[in-house]
Amino acid sequence: MTPRTLEAPPVPEAAEDLNPFHIAMAQFDGAVRYLPDLDPGMVEFLKRPDRLITVEFPIETQDGEVRNFVGHRAIHNSVRGPGKGGIRYHPDVTADEVLALASWMTWKCAVLDVPFGGAKGGVVCNPKELTTSDLRKITRRFIAELGETIGPHTDIPAPDVNTNAETMAWIYDTYQMMHPGENNLPVVTGKPVDIGGSLGRKEATARGSLFCTQRALERGLVPELESVKDATVVIQGYGNAGSIAADEFANAGARITAVSDSRGGIFAVDGLDHKAALEHKRRTGSVVGLPHTTTVSNAELLAVPCDILIPAAMENEIRIDNAGEVRASVVVEAANGPTTPGADRILFDRGVQVLPDILANAGGVTVSYFEWVQNIENEQWDLETVNQKLLRKMNLATDAVIDMQREINDSLDEIEAERKRQNGGRGEPLEPVDLRTAAYILAVRRVARVTAARGIWP
Repeated sequence: MTPRTLEAPPVPEAAEDLNPFHIAMAQFDGAVRYLPDLDPGMVEFLKRPDRLITVEFPIETQDGEVRNFVGHRAIHNSVRGPGKGGIRYHPDVTADEVLALASWMTWKCAVLDVPFGGAKGGVVCNPKELTTSDLRKITRRFIAELGETIGPHTDIPAPDVNTNAETMAWIYDTYQMMHPGENNLPVVTGKPVDIGGSLGRKEATARGSLFCTQRALERGLVPELESVKDATVVIQGYGNAGSIAADEFANAGARITAVSDSRGGIFAVDGLDHKAALEHKRRTGSVVGLPHTTTVSNAELLAVPCDILIPAAMENEIRIDNAGEVRASVVVEAANGPTTPGADRILFDRGVQVLPDILANAGGVTVSYFEWVQNIENEQWDLETVNQKLLRKMNLATDAVIDMQREINDSLDEIEAERKRQNGGRGEPLEPVDLRTAAYILAVRRVARVTAARGIWP
């Protein structure tokens, strides 16, 4: 199947703002334009974060050097439940990035209708330059510094970029030492199965992306693409989410034609062996160089013709300067924040559908919620139960977002009339919304309803 190749609009000369927190706020502002009934004070409350904690601490590394590290933990909103969000270890972690990710988590949990609010954390470090012992010390000290600000019913971490089940085990153990005699398993999710982790949690983000894509295609998102079977798939980012997405989509009948990691990418027009690519990366540190493939850059990979493009790396990968080169029918955001607002407009105008991060990659937080419930109830569900529950959640959320898009676009005249009535006839005309804006509208409505029902304390 040949994806559409429409002309891209000219690229504006002004530099694009790539600050992730500014992007998250712009996405929110774009959605609330379609919610004229919201009180301005409510809008401001929903937009702003609850808190940001920044800590600095030393560790003695394995080679005997004392090094200082900076960590951040943000909670954006806890109206619907305790904060929920991953902890990442990366040299480019910033306070604004953590605030943006916490905000996206709020809306993600609301879209999936799980009883959590949005949180996120990170430590500024390069795990590639640190030993396992160093990372364990960083984790324990970071959690100790956060102290009582995290907890099973207040703020619950999970894995993210460069952290994994082992990291979560260290978090649990540290918290357990600080709170003996309590059921502390629910304090963190994504743990090893042997100490309370949920079956299916490792695969949940990628599996949820597949479920979301399948449902959207069944709903007619792309008329010429009825399912993922026989579809061509390109994946940018070959870590946990990306490599598992390759396996999930391939098992569903798709053909993986290109994948990439931080060092570059590989392409094979007839499809590549995604499992061999993962093994090659394990042995060499990169997918680049896999036999019988063509080496491409990450920039070139985004322009490879395909049916489904899955950005599974970091933020701001699809921007104004390259959105016109995307040759996919559907972009499935397995990463958080991979597409900028300017790129969204370009893709929407070109007819490229985007399944947004706050929907498409929400399988991870959904199964984290399942793990939390199992920990509280001292249960462990079998894999079939987890996957069935995940499928139902992803289908309901995908349906709700698609239905919201249609509802808003069918009501533009009424919404615009109400906005002009409130603003004395002023305001820019409303345009049809894409799926990201529809997902935001759905999420903001849900959080606003709970806020109103609870009332403003005191």
